[in-house]
Amino acid sequence: MEFLINNIPFPAVDTADEDGLLAFGGDLGIERLLEAYRNGIFPWYSENEPICWWSPDPRFVLFPEKLHISKSMQQVLNSNQFRFTINKSFEQVINNCSNIKRADGNGTWINHEMIKAYIDLHKLGYAMSAEAWKDGELVGGLYGIKMGNLFFGESMFSKNSNASKFAFIKLVQQFKEEGIKLIDCQLHTNHLESLGAEMIPRKRFIEILKKNI
Repeated sequence: MEFLINNIPFPAVDTADEDGLLAFGGDLGIERLLEAYRNGIFPWYSENEPICWWSPDPRFVLFPEKLHISKSMQQVLNSNQFRFTINKSFEQVINNCSNIKRADGNGTWINHEMIKAYIDLHKLGYAMSAEAWKDGELVGGLYGIKMGNLFFGESMFSKNSNASKFAFIKLVQQFKEEGIKLIDCQLHTNHLESLGAEMIPRKRFIEILKKNI
C-alpha cells in the first residue's frame, strides 16, 4: 500500500490489498479525482482520516441491458407518483446523500471536503445527479461521475419509499438509450443487486473501462 504525495500517480490496481484498499493520502483535487476514475479507483474514507483510495476485486457493476424491474417497481413507474429530472439540483442531492447515517453509527462518509470536490466536478460537467420529485419536493436521487460511456455511481438517498430506485431505474433506462456500457456500483448492496447489479472480476472491469472511458 502506498502513501500518495501530490503529483505522484496511483500505484497499479492489482497491488491493492484483499479488501481493495490501494493507497491513502493525497488530495481531492480535480486532476487526482479524474485520474482515479480513469483507472478504476475511487475515494472512500471517514472524517478525520486520511483519504483512502479503493479498487476492489471483484467489482460490483450493472450492465444497463441487464436492468431488472420488478412487477411492484413497474407499477411505481406506471403510477406517475414521481417526476424524474437530471442535474436539476446536484448540490441538494449530494447534501441529502451526506446526511445518510452509516450502519455502524459513525455518521456519513461524505464530508465537506468531498462535497466541495464533487460540486467542482459537477461544474466541469463530470459529476451529475438524477432526481425524483413528489409534489414539488426532492424525495430521492443519486449522483456520480460520467466519463465516456461509463457512469461511476457514488451515493443515493431516499425520503420516500422507492424514490431512489425510481431515479436509478429512469437514469439507467436513459443511459441504455445513450449507449452507456457499464454502471459502476463499486461495492455490493442488496438494493442494487435486486435491480440487476452483479460482481465481475476487477480485471474485466478495467478492460471495459479502458475501452469506454
